[in-house]
Amino acid sequence: MAENGEEKLLAVARHIARTLGHNDDTMADDILQIFSNFDGRFSREKMTDDDPRPCAPLEHCLKSLHRQISQYVASDNPIWADSADSSAFLDSVDELISTIKDWSPMAGDKSINACLARADDLLQQSMFRLEEEFRSLMERGGDSFELCDSTTANLSFDDDDDDGNEDDSDDSDSNQIPVAQPVNDYDIIIDALPSVTVNDLNEIAKRMVSAGFGKECSHVYSSCRREFLEESMSRLGLQKLSIEEVQKMPWQEVEEQIDRWVKATNVALRILFPSERRLCDRVFFGFSSAADLSFMEVCRGSTIQLLNFADAIAIGSRSPERLFKVLDVFETLRDLMPEFEAVFSDQYCLLLRNEAVTIWKRLGEAIRGIFMELENLIRRDPAKAAVPGGGLHPITRYVMNYLRAACRSTQTLEQVFEKDSSSSLSVQMAWIMELLESNLEVKSKIYRDPALCSVFMMNNGRYIVQKVNDNELGSLLGDDWIRKHNAKVRQYHSNYQRSSWNKVFGVLKIDNIPSAPSGAAGARSLKEKLKLFYSYFDETCKTQSSWVVFDEQLREELKIAITKLLLPAYGNFIVKFQNSPDICKHPERLIKYTVEDVEAQIDELFQGTGASAGGKK
Repeated sequence: MAENGEEKLLAVARHIARTLGHNDDTMADDILQIFSNFDGRFSREKMTDDDPRPCAPLEHCLKSLHRQISQYVASDNPIWADSADSSAFLDSVDELISTIKDWSPMAGDKSINACLARADDLLQQSMFRLEEEFRSLMERGGDSFELCDSTTANLSFDDDDDDGNEDDSDDSDSNQIPVAQPVNDYDIIIDALPSVTVNDLNEIAKRMVSAGFGKECSHVYSSCRREFLEESMSRLGLQKLSIEEVQKMPWQEVEEQIDRWVKATNVALRILFPSERRLCDRVFFGFSSAADLSFMEVCRGSTIQLLNFADAIAIGSRSPERLFKVLDVFETLRDLMPEFEAVFSDQYCLLLRNEAVTIWKRLGEAIRGIFMELENLIRRDPAKAAVPGGGLHPITRYVMNYLRAACRSTQTLEQVFEKDSSSSLSVQMAWIMELLESNLEVKSKIYRDPALCSVFMMNNGRYIVQKVNDNELGSLLGDDWIRKHNAKVRQYHSNYQRSSWNKVFGVLKIDNIPSAPSGAAGARSLKEKLKLFYSYFDETCKTQSSWVVFDEQLREELKIAITKLLLPAYGNFIVKFQNSPDICKHPERLIKYTVEDVEAQIDELFQGTGASAGGKK
């Protein structure tokens, strides 16, 4: 190589002398003398060339390089199988690149330009061979793939170890590139290629980039690593699905795909993509632009696959039952946004980074849309058949359990609604509660009996308050809201008692009857009142025994209130009745119930059962 370097130097000096003195032989001789005095290597003997053509030194250099390079280019054996061969080949390529660079300023000479064209052809052949060697090193280096972590022993290659082993054994001959294992611990380093291989790839990349073949080098690198990523995604259980295919799938299948997507996205953003970023930086060390381009080409397909699935969820149905899985997707992207920012930080990945942010925001819009659909569901729930016995309405149970479950993600929902300056999560919850109460009031009008209407509202109001208490929903609605609705339940209680038992209680009033009424008129009045009391009491008990009060405490409170209202009045009435001398000789024959009997009857109230009016859940 030193000989080629000296020849090149002498050729350049000869060219300068000829160019400056091409019209004056004396000047040319003077220039040659100056060179000779300056450096002994420029002696007249060496500077005098038998071949007067300007391109002769270049031809001589190219002939030597062609001889050295062609033996490697034409070889059927891998050059990098022998370190001596690879070093010699790289030295020859370096010499060729340097020769082209040094002679390019003299390309105006036709003969030199023709030589440079042949040099470019030789360079291209060299680059093609380097490309092959690069690909071969990538594929061979992948055979030594490892997961370096203290917990490696606990990791399984697939969810089903047996199936995974069978697949591996069946495809062992055709599967050239290994894949990452699905894991739960993200503190893992993937040594995708051995350090020796990475160093060799870097040496090749240096030459290809210097020769202007950086894109070709990036393409070879990307095609190999992209296959690795795609296979890894497949092993993580993630299918390649278009947005249209996701939207046509049954929701149960989509839920399963979301679970796999969450797992795959975490592994990709926290293990696979950072490992690829690190490998790109090592292979293309010193060439950041090539490293960035290669990384983008490697990860773009897998990233788009992940983002397209999330986008399909974001633009899909706004059905309320989808909220919780949409939250899973939203939270996954939110939690991984720092990883997106860190891994896709270069200019080539700007579109991927922006797309991730856009889809994340779109998922937030989807969540707000789901709550709007919940509002519509409440509004549209028809007031058709009444719930038997004034029990708990299904819409009440559904909405309250739904909101309690949603409030387990209060922090996320607050973040979602903060993006909408016109609302907040607490305002949203209060509005839904207002819609539910309005809907229940409409449904209560179905009952012809005002007392049953009050029982219905009391049941549903009590259930609502209980579901709000002691959880995040209560914190959002606030103590004032809870106090206000407890007062509403008490008002429904009062309305029930007034519309139902005040009529029964009114019969027992004896304020206008003398303490010891005499005469037939007084006795008849007492008898009529007692008879009317029994009629009202029996009818009310018979009717209300089938009514429902789901909450045991509320049921006892109602019975106690009725007992306190009726028993003292009934006891006083019976005493006066028995003490009336004009009633009959045996007034006890007219007394149907003792005080204890009345109390026992009251205790049998609200024993109704039924699917729709069933217990609290």
